[in-house]
Amino acid sequence: MTKRYGYALLSAIIAVIVAVSTAIYVGVASDDGSTTSASGRTREGTGPGPAAPASTGIWVGAWSASPVGAEPGTEVKGLAGHSVRNVVHTGVGGTSARITLSNLYGQAQLTITHASVALSSAPGTAAAVPETMRRLTFGGNTTVVIPPGQRVLSDAVHLTIPADSDILVTTYSPTASGPVTYHPHARQTSYIAQGDLTEDATGTAYTGQVDAWRYLTALDVLSHESDGTVVVFGDSLTDGISSSRNANHRWTDFLSRRLRAAVASGANVPRYSVVNQGISGNQILASGAGRPANNEAGLGRFHRDALSRTNVKVVVIDLGVNDILRNPNLADPDRILDGLRALVRQAHARGVKVVGATLMPFQGHRGYTDARENVRQRINAEIRAGRVFDAVADFDKALRDPYNPRKFRPDYDSGDHLHPSDKGYEEMARSFDLDDLKGSAPAEL
Repeated sequence: MTKRYGYALLSAIIAVIVAVSTAIYVGVASDDGSTTSASGRTREGTGPGPAAPASTGIWVGAWSASPVGAEPGTEVKGLAGHSVRNVVHTGVGGTSARITLSNLYGQAQLTITHASVALSSAPGTAAAVPETMRRLTFGGNTTVVIPPGQRVLSDAVHLTIPADSDILVTTYSPTASGPVTYHPHARQTSYIAQGDLTEDATGTAYTGQVDAWRYLTALDVLSHESDGTVVVFGDSLTDGISSSRNANHRWTDFLSRRLRAAVASGANVPRYSVVNQGISGNQILASGAGRPANNEAGLGRFHRDALSRTNVKVVVIDLGVNDILRNPNLADPDRILDGLRALVRQAHARGVKVVGATLMPFQGHRGYTDARENVRQRINAEIRAGRVFDAVADFDKALRDPYNPRKFRPDYDSGDHLHPSDKGYEEMARSFDLDDLKGSAPAEL
């Protein structure tokens, strides 16, 4: 072998190593809303199923959930050697799909060697429709390494996804990764199985069940039926903490179906999808413990969880009750209002319109006091006067008892006097003025 040939061969080997290493880490970015693909474009995923021609449409959010914290019991091994099958429900349909995985609360790199997406064969099952099973890739590779605090966007894969349907997103990690980034209180049963059963359509081995979403924070679709995304940003009232399990009865689910029905009937309303970024217990001003903070304050997570969502057009904010109830002292309404106005300014800087909700009553709840009620009333007065948001969803008026406006109407109360019943959640969506979704952010509020 000549010296010249040897140098050429060595250079070629080094180039291959660099290319492979780059591909493994492709699309990884800080979990702050800045995720992009390495090439700036979306690649098509591979796997079972017929080849399809290139699709056209607009990328919108079909489902999302905010990362909340590190799952207890996963501090050392994570979920190594297990297949995690998340069940999510779409608000809008499309012809292609892509997902976002997060390792925000991880303390070690998360290695995913196999991931898939498929249509669920029926509600309440881990079984998939076999012919819809698609293998997901990341920069063209089935393996992706997500460093601690980072997230990754998958390549797109051709798959016809109907609106209002359950989708199975499955990941497999062979190695210990430490704390699992998750969203508890999902009100949706997801599954887990031992071994790499990522593309198993039967679901038989998925005997573990959990009311949480793990790693997965978004499902986007390439849609012909939607022109943008409405992001609903809130606490347990948006998270749907008291809604019926596996029924998709959060108020955002009702709003999504109502908006889609209005579009189908020919009503002059925007063709938007609706995604839910609620976190139970969330506050505007205060975060939980830890680094990064568990249940991060609204002011801290707004960019990541709201403004960075795919093709966001409008943000609906329903926050503030926990700032009143969880403050050991009497909350300052002016600080809460300043926090809400700061969120609005962030949205306006991105050209995003903001609809804000009045704070609903909570008399009868263990945290109720007349002084706290006065704080709620002062905040609502400012909201109704138009001095906070671009438009107002008056949920307080819609759900309060006309005979005692400090508490829920009885049939709208889940029983804890803080969270609505399914009927109450439906009334929240029914009372929302769809015309408020029109237009964009004003030049000045």
